[in-house]
Amino acid sequence: MKIAKIVLRVFGLLAVFVLNAPAQTNLVTITNVVTITITNIVTVTNVVTKIETPPKAVVAAAATTNKISAPVKYPWVSTLSAGVTLTRGNSDSLLATAKIVTDKKTPVNEFNLGADATYGSANGVANNELYHGFGQWNHLFSEKWYGYLRGEGLHDGIAEVKYRATITSGIGYYILKETNTTLAAEIGPGIVIQRVGETDNTYATMRLAERFEHKFNKNSARIWENVEILPQINKPSDYLVNSEVGAESALYKNVSLQIYLDDNYNSQPAPALKRNDVKLVSGVTYTF
Repeated sequence: MKIAKIVLRVFGLLAVFVLNAPAQTNLVTITNVVTITITNIVTVTNVVTKIETPPKAVVAAAATTNKISAPVKYPWVSTLSAGVTLTRGNSDSLLATAKIVTDKKTPVNEFNLGADATYGSANGVANNELYHGFGQWNHLFSEKWYGYLRGEGLHDGIAEVKYRATITSGIGYYILKETNTTLAAEIGPGIVIQRVGETDNTYATMRLAERFEHKFNKNSARIWENVEILPQINKPSDYLVNSEVGAESALYKNVSLQIYLDDNYNSQPAPALKRNDVKLVSGVTYTF
């Protein structure tokens, strides 16, 4: 409205000036100058962008990828067995056995430890007195080849073996390595330190061994056998042979019935003693 009034005033003055021009000369000064400045600038800053939600399958896959996997555990599996045979009457006899074996297998290492003891008597006279222990570590180079280190200790009071320590190392190969069946062969040098009777003896040996096991199913039944030969390197006619064959059948959950035959042969026994010792053992086994 102010602009309109100003425009009307300007036109009014111009009209007066035109009408009065012939008669007189008038000086008109226009002092009202109007300046219009536009200072309001509107900027649109709100831009809405549509964000697409990823499919549920993609979200689930991402969650699975980012999930931290639990480390794989390789537990020790142990077996404890015991048996007792007792007779009274015309003959009084006692035979007690106990054995524990534990092993652990990982993709690159295998550990096997064990100990057993046997004590027997007949009519008050001891006829069995044996304590034995062993440990073996296998390091796998491939699926079937491995290197091993083995230590073994023995005391046999009836055979007059005060002590016998055997340490061997070498290489092994799995001829069969399946889920339920394994067959392995081993060879390597070692040393035997022993006292038989009153004689101390230390000699180098070469260990040749094989071991076999077959499981009929996971926790029901299995059979096994193993043999090792330890000849004296500088006198091959002196050697030891240790072997075992056995079978096991489940009775209830972790409880099984086990029977095995041990045969220990010494080509050079103590004087007046036989070369062969055979032992048949049956007992109940608990696995944990």
